[in-house]
Amino acid sequence: MSKIKQFIKNISPLNNRTEMPIILYIIKVIIIFWFVKFGAEIIGEGIVIAICFTCGKNPLRGEIFSANIMMLMMYYGYFVLIGIMILYWKLFQKKTLSELGFTRKAGSYMIGVVMGTVLVVISVLLIVFTGAISYNGMFDNIDIGFILLMFAGFIFQGAMEEVLCRGIVMQLLIKKTNIPVAILISSMLFIIPHLFNIEKVSGGIIFFTIVNLFLISIVFSLLTIYFKNIWVVCGFHTVWNFILYNIFGMNLSGNDEIKAAVFDMRSVGSNILNGGIYGIEASVVTAVVLAITVVIMIFIMKRKAL
Repeated sequence: MSKIKQFIKNISPLNNRTEMPIILYIIKVIIIFWFVKFGAEIIGEGIVIAICFTCGKNPLRGEIFSANIMMLMMYYGYFVLIGIMILYWKLFQKKTLSELGFTRKAGSYMIGVVMGTVLVVISVLLIVFTGAISYNGMFDNIDIGFILLMFAGFIFQGAMEEVLCRGIVMQLLIKKTNIPVAILISSMLFIIPHLFNIEKVSGGIIFFTIVNLFLISIVFSLLTIYFKNIWVVCGFHTVWNFILYNIFGMNLSGNDEIKAAVFDMRSVGSNILNGGIYGIEASVVTAVVLAITVVIMIFIMKRKAL
């Protein structure tokens, strides 16, 4: 019985114990991931429901705001989730914001913005050149206000995923295991929640969806290690999603409900070149771009002995 109690105490996400076998510690970190993710989401959903009731809406009876407002509430709600994750980090892991990856090098955020912009633009243009995506000019009525509001929302959304995966999970794993293991486990945990939208696709598109999620996660992990902060990946993640969704008006991780965009760009058919309904994140072209990026980053990091 005492061994069982010790086992439960060791893997509990409510303490910062590390003195245990590595495999047990990895299990503990995986539990922490799901505990923090679901815990933050439940609290966040509760806040959204409370706001609806406060404004005279009863979501239990299907009374909600317009689709645009609900989308903004979801994205801005990620700010609350970030706060909950940081509280968990400080209260239960008893670590600082710097240890989470929020160092004083906040300028790295813009480096991530530039890198994300370059890679997503290259990926989309290459697919356009193959004819798998059509460019139909700019939309006549562009809702600039809503697009700007979405940009702010993507700042929170991108940061939330990075705080959890490259912040909490990867930083905890690096302390006890090694960099390859930390990257592998954090990448697997990053991939799983994104797979809930793949029921819309099949065949080779599913394969490249998983490959690209793994590759982009490696890119994020290497950037975090190279720059020694998560500011850079927060910027990268934000601008990748924003440009793809609100500038190019294309599907984002299976989400095809485009509310506002600048350019009218659409997939021509459904194939591994354009990723079908999942979007370019399931494209073989994107896979090549990301794979080249990973190789270049590993080469640079080896040159600098990181």
